[in-house]
Amino acid sequence: MGVWIVVVDDDAMTLTYVKSILREQDMRVTCLRSGRDLLKYMGKNTPDLILLDIQMPEMDGFETYQALRRMEEKEGRKPTPIIFLSGMETSDAEIRSFEQGAADFIRKPVHKEILIRRILNAVKHTQELELLKEEASVDKLTGFLNKAAGTMRLTKLCSERAGMLIILDLDNFKLVNDLYGHNMGDKFLTAFADVVRRNIRAQDVMVRIGGDEFMGFFCNMNDEAALKSLHRRLNDELLHEAIALAGKDFEIPLSISLGAVLVPEHGRDYEMLFPLADSALYKVKQTGKNGSRLYGQEGENDLSESNDIKKEFARITQMVEGWHRRGGPISMDMEQFSIIYHFLHQFYKRYGGMIVKLLFILSDEENIEARPYSLSDAVEKFDLCLQDALRKSDMILRYKANQFYVILQNLSEEDFPIVFRRIMDTWEAGETHSGIHIEYLMEYVIYEKECYDK
Repeated sequence: MGVWIVVVDDDAMTLTYVKSILREQDMRVTCLRSGRDLLKYMGKNTPDLILLDIQMPEMDGFETYQALRRMEEKEGRKPTPIIFLSGMETSDAEIRSFEQGAADFIRKPVHKEILIRRILNAVKHTQELELLKEEASVDKLTGFLNKAAGTMRLTKLCSERAGMLIILDLDNFKLVNDLYGHNMGDKFLTAFADVVRRNIRAQDVMVRIGGDEFMGFFCNMNDEAALKSLHRRLNDELLHEAIALAGKDFEIPLSISLGAVLVPEHGRDYEMLFPLADSALYKVKQTGKNGSRLYGQEGENDLSESNDIKKEFARITQMVEGWHRRGGPISMDMEQFSIIYHFLHQFYKRYGGMIVKLLFILSDEENIEARPYSLSDAVEKFDLCLQDALRKSDMILRYKANQFYVILQNLSEEDFPIVFRRIMDTWEAGETHSGIHIEYLMEYVIYEKECYDK
């Protein structure tokens, strides 16, 4: 069978007629007689499309539509496309149908060719939208959720499910890029993603935070032994993949470090849980990397529910210090960037100094056929180059899909060409970027120290 259609109409003749038309097109057809029947049926079924009559007793089509949408939203399901059917001659029903959000509207008596064409168009349009949403939420290199989509998903999981929030970090991965080039680095990340997929379950969710950092929610995983077992399996298989890619002479101490926190034992707020997992990962890094740690183990104080002021002070300090503990510049969204930018503006205005503003815009060159990959892939690669080339004190704002706004602090005019060359050298190292054009604009901002009368 092809497309699955549910037809809802209180008129038996209409149901029989529509069913015969759709069956001729090799479509799967389910016929129902009322809105209440539909709501009950949709509790356990997910058809491709619903043909819904507007004029029905007890519960009309519009009431049914709204009730179904509420049910789908409550259960976290995707909205099923609906085409309204109506025998009313005025345009009021058609206007209201599209105001409700219907995929289409068909007048009775139903015309065979119009019915088939509009069903196929609605289903195709829905599938294309879902594909676009999926592509926008997935990291193309690894196939995991990207940071934006993944954060939303994990926020929801932390609030609803029990399990373990884990941050995964590839130890010494920068050496792979430095020695083998970014193309090989991408192959390593792809191989790592395959290793992870082989060692997790269908209900677990993985996210690429950026570069060589990942996070995941592992449902119903609740003890240190399970975390250590996962760490051991991932490391063993990653080493095997590394040798397969780079040869038996591969000597980089590439490994995986894991930091985790239990949910809901330490809360359900993702924004509070992430720093706790991050602090556990930090302790792994401090003690030689290539390990795993569960937050709260081995004498760590569980501060998540403490009202003691000293403990609260220690906990908050640990969280804010751990949030951006790793090397590289600070990458943030517009709201965060704006707050810190205004703070820096006031600071330099008071004490003096200089910052450099940089805008990078990536675009396709005319010779698109020469590009080894898409513009969106190039943007992600350039983002990683900025992360590798800039300092901890620098700031990055991903303003648009292809634009990066950068603030460089405490940089002299003489030093800027060195930093810019380092960015471009990192970009050009190890692979060809033909077909990708990078335009940039730079501005120095010099602040004179304010003088105050004593």
